[in-house]
Amino acid sequence: MVKNIQAIRGMHDVLPEQTVRWQFVERHVRDVLGTYGYQEIRLPIVEKTELFKRSIGEVTDIVEKEMYTFDDRNGDSLTLRPEGTAGCLRACLEHGLLHNQVHRLWYYGQMFRYERPQKGRYRQFIQLGVETYGMADADIDAELILLSHRLWQRLGISDTVELQLNSLGTIAERAVYREQLVEYFSANAEQLDEDSQRRLLSNPLRILDTKNPDMQALVEAAPKLMEFLGAESKAHFSKLTDTLDALGIAFTLNKRLVRGLDYYSKTVFEWVTTELGAQGTVCAGGRYDGLIEQLGGKPSHAVGFAMGMERILALLENRDDLNNIQTVDAYMILVGEAAQHAGIVLAEKIRDDVPGLRLQMHCGAGSFKSQFKKADKSGAHYALILAEDEISNETIGIKFLRTDEEQRSATYAELIELLTA
Repeated sequence: MVKNIQAIRGMHDVLPEQTVRWQFVERHVRDVLGTYGYQEIRLPIVEKTELFKRSIGEVTDIVEKEMYTFDDRNGDSLTLRPEGTAGCLRACLEHGLLHNQVHRLWYYGQMFRYERPQKGRYRQFIQLGVETYGMADADIDAELILLSHRLWQRLGISDTVELQLNSLGTIAERAVYREQLVEYFSANAEQLDEDSQRRLLSNPLRILDTKNPDMQALVEAAPKLMEFLGAESKAHFSKLTDTLDALGIAFTLNKRLVRGLDYYSKTVFEWVTTELGAQGTVCAGGRYDGLIEQLGGKPSHAVGFAMGMERILALLENRDDLNNIQTVDAYMILVGEAAQHAGIVLAEKIRDDVPGLRLQMHCGAGSFKSQFKKADKSGAHYALILAEDEISNETIGIKFLRTDEEQRSATYAELIELLTA
């Protein structure tokens, strides 16, 4: 007996009863982004490996452990994208979109990381990315936060997420802070866990974000980055927080919130939740002015965010109103061979005359009883019944599936009036 082939671990299917939730979220994502004037950009899933080594860094966990990398037939090293920022910036540089220009862009699609699958974290996952270029002021930082906040309101999850903010200052300011941080942790090296010891010289800011409870006191006593910020960085952050205060957007200052990559500067933020266990971050963003130059472009400004859609969907699991989203408006029942022929013609005419109507026609014959069960299961409001009598009388039967109205026969004109009401 041939063994069934199953999906790769951590790369899951989205079944039809689940896709309605995805479509609900995706519809609101597009609407909100359109409200703020953002344009979609579509990017390749596969990029040259060097792109991620230069942007993310060779000593990061993503590059060292998590990327799906392979050599193609020409011997070039290619990688399934683990994130979208690098590819978006590569596209903008390649097509000359950044020279004295301002852009607000978004992308949506699969990303790939080899890591232990768990709820809200998969090896193939869907990510929404929003990137802006050419704007230095804190108003664009604020706009991204306001945009994400509006999305939470649209999705009905604003009461389950919390905004955390921090400022990383400029690259020069952070370099001075980094020296102090390395000196502090080196003096307390015996208290560092294995992961933190590895990061001490390569990525010391990430030690601040450790989840190890045994290190919390050590981290809490570490030097604070805010104490190393200059006047301009502090003014930038104050403008952001003043804007959020003025608009009533609550936030928490998290001095341990870092990105740990050299190209990040000034604003960093996360939307977090307590409802998903360890995978508490649902959206993360920040300013990354240094990355454009790092990838070969002229110095400029960039800020954006990304959110994992599986985590957003997980927050919507218990929404009763999303459990039975209607996907069919009317279901056509065809009784007899003549009705099967006439029905397909009638169904096309109805679709022409009622644009947007979701009409499902029964195919494959079957008894009236079995067809009626399928009509009811479809979630449709109406069952449209066509049999020999209806064909002879040039009418169609209408059965109301979600109300107590009595079944009746109608002319075609009466049917169209009902369906367009």
